[in-house]
Amino acid sequence: MDAGTGLVLYEKNSRNKLPMASTTKIMTTLLCLESGELDEQFVVNSEAIKVEGSSMGLTEGDIVTKRALCYGMMLPSGNDAANATAVKLAGSIEAFAEQMNSRAREIGMADSFFVTPSGLDGEGHGSTAYDMALLTREALKNLDFAEICSTASAKLTYGNPPYERWLSNTNKLLKMYDGCIGVKTGFTDDAGRCLVSAAERDGVRLICVTLNAPDDWNDHIALYNYGFSVESAVKIAPPDDIPKIPVAGGTVDEIALVTERDITISLPNGDDTGLSYELTCPPFVYAPIKVGDKVGELCYYYDGMLCAEIGLLAGDSSDFAEEERPKSLLDWLNSFIGYIRRMKKTE
Repeated sequence: MDAGTGLVLYEKNSRNKLPMASTTKIMTTLLCLESGELDEQFVVNSEAIKVEGSSMGLTEGDIVTKRALCYGMMLPSGNDAANATAVKLAGSIEAFAEQMNSRAREIGMADSFFVTPSGLDGEGHGSTAYDMALLTREALKNLDFAEICSTASAKLTYGNPPYERWLSNTNKLLKMYDGCIGVKTGFTDDAGRCLVSAAERDGVRLICVTLNAPDDWNDHIALYNYGFSVESAVKIAPPDDIPKIPVAGGTVDEIALVTERDITISLPNGDDTGLSYELTCPPFVYAPIKVGDKVGELCYYYDGMLCAEIGLLAGDSSDFAEEERPKSLLDWLNSFIGYIRRMKKTE
């Protein structure tokens, strides 16, 4: 899948629901990062960390942060970290599963159901390759997530008392494939080998998912070699119909809008057929306004799926007009009402 446009470049049985093992931790980590207060210390729940399988080495009474738990989930695939996260965020694993499923619905993961925060087997717990690609596309928008999942090893401080230790990433693709930027491995006896990865080259970001694939490292390399051969980043000129915006009570009548950055979108064979855009901006702005203030947004869609959001910024400045500079809230309201009346007269 192209991470920008959401376009699927190659798929096989991509909508078949299967267990996805520890790639589940992509969702758990995303929810943890979105909960905030990542560096606040707390004591892990002693019952939550009593779990089989891979671990970040938590023991009863350990003092951790949410950020450390995220590294513990994404690098050594700690089931203890996932359970500790679930109880910290929701009070219980069952309540956290409800949060996971709610977030999955927001993302559009129509064929997924979460039961465990770690990916250990649970009745009905499973997803599809397509849904896991959607999840990863969403997760990579979170800068903390993108940093964590691309890290080969990290030095963290936790314990009782906290002390420094190193965690290593189980994702060998980070070193095997040039441009790999994540994301997560997984394995259980029922799920087999599962791998969700992402790679970036020349402005193109791709996501690859395999579930129950015995030769996953080589499968991902082959898929990326194909994907990068058919996708290319295209610089898009700003639309001609970006409007000028009237200024209420300003030294100028209107200001121009400019895009906050260049518009580059990865497209199959560089073909922009299927690309559309939508402008969102107010009918007017209030003075004062200065160059660089965000005024609106320019959204690009590929075959109806959002693929780029670019801010529209003020290209000009405007102070209050002296005769309309408000001395009080009442003066400001009168100034605004006068502006609306003048606007109506010109209609």
